[in-house]
Amino acid sequence: MRLLAALAACAAVLALSACGKPQPADGGTIVVATAGEPDTLNPVLNYGVDGASLIFDGLVARDAENRLVPALARELPSVSADGRTVTAKLREDVTFHDGSPFTSEDAVFTYQAVLDPKVDSTLRSDLDMLDTVSAPDPSTVVFALKYAYAPFVQRLTLGIVPAEALRGQDLNRAGFNRAPIGTGPYTVDSWTAGDRLVLKANPRYFGGRPANERVVVAFVPDDNVRAQRTRAGEFDAAELPPKLANGFNKGTVHRVPTADYRGVMLPMQHPVTGDPAVRKALNLGVDRAAMVEGILGGAGEPAFGPIPPTSEFADPALNGKASADPAAAKALLDAAGWTPGGDGIRAKGGQRAAFTVMYPASDSLRKELALALTADAKRLGIEVRPEGLTWDAIDPRMRTDALIMGYGTPYDPDFVSYKLFGSRFAGQAYFNPGYYTSAAADRALQDGRDHADPAARKDAYLRFQRALAADVPWVFLTYLQHTYVVRETVRGVRPRVEAHEHDVANSLWWNLHTWTRA
Repeated sequence: MRLLAALAACAAVLALSACGKPQPADGGTIVVATAGEPDTLNPVLNYGVDGASLIFDGLVARDAENRLVPALARELPSVSADGRTVTAKLREDVTFHDGSPFTSEDAVFTYQAVLDPKVDSTLRSDLDMLDTVSAPDPSTVVFALKYAYAPFVQRLTLGIVPAEALRGQDLNRAGFNRAPIGTGPYTVDSWTAGDRLVLKANPRYFGGRPANERVVVAFVPDDNVRAQRTRAGEFDAAELPPKLANGFNKGTVHRVPTADYRGVMLPMQHPVTGDPAVRKALNLGVDRAAMVEGILGGAGEPAFGPIPPTSEFADPALNGKASADPAAAKALLDAAGWTPGGDGIRAKGGQRAAFTVMYPASDSLRKELALALTADAKRLGIEVRPEGLTWDAIDPRMRTDALIMGYGTPYDPDFVSYKLFGSRFAGQAYFNPGYYTSAAADRALQDGRDHADPAARKDAYLRFQRALAADVPWVFLTYLQHTYVVRETVRGVRPRVEAHEHDVANSLWWNLHTWTRA
């Protein structure tokens, strides 16, 4: 979710060097542009946890259809009959960028580091089912689980770090975090905060030397600046909001399907958004169809919950009307005692039906969604004050002010929703910032991760979705298609369904090591 603070001040005017513009790819260099910059390049500290990080490999990876395939493991890990022991057999022909051999010791170190309470890893709760990880020999890793956890093998996309390079260090402050050593197709040449990340081909990559020798990732948080620089020919590929991407008559525009949703997080402790009637009225009163067509330019679909319609766990019965139903919304407010005042804004017990909705100022899409919400709410007699801010300014206000947020994963519903809506994570940064608490949702989320049986898991996530639909802690607005503009001469692009997190890792350039220039 967050960008480095330095981005806001300088990335809009910097090119790929402090005083010059990047050169177009010459056949050996690929230049891509993205909005988000990572805080770290260490997988233990949350970089590229779903794989496709360009620098690291996990024990497993995902192919173009997001199916699990072996990576550092020579075959997909095996799972015991009781679901509590997972065994991975490792490749023996892999070296790290510094030439040191990859062994099971490195995998054990990586996962133990995530579990270490002294390490500031938000992944620890993702692995709370993991009891021990051991290496019976140099090419075998055994994961012992506290309970059967159906999607555990999917967690093995986490990039593996070298034990020898990090043992005994404070991983929270290690120089490795900015100059890492992995096994992946690229090595890190340089990282200039707020500007660029430069990668070089790894000639010893076990998957074969990359087709291009150099990759430059430009960090350009402002959508309009990124579009201008793309139009000027500075990038071979860039992600842009749909409206900006649709304006290009040069290059190929890729509309990539996603599980990435946008919605309004409504704080439970605010005197207005804490009222269930207000939340339900907003849910009925927003015009999702207009948002998809007008703001996304058709590059998306209405959203009614955090599990995408393409998921086997989705409950289509919970989908509402894509267009607004202001009559039903007003009836809810009337029944709850919210009475229109002389200025048209409702009030109850002296409290005006008014609240602020924040959005990151550099994100043009979220700004437009905030403005659309404001207009839809006004028709109901609710005053919404949109406010564009930096992430540093947003952080301390999430408990009391609404926020246009984005999350979502195509992999497993446990991966995001467990922390985003679980009571135990209330107030932990961007996980459950609105302090939503629900015994029904907590039980369903826990059942979804405790049980391996597919039918039991589906029942759990149906109950979870119904709890959210009843409580409306968020007003879900749209699922996006991520839109990219790619130079016509680039070959090898293979779009796949994307998650919300997709800047340097897991974006259209997940297979960038195979891209070439015609």
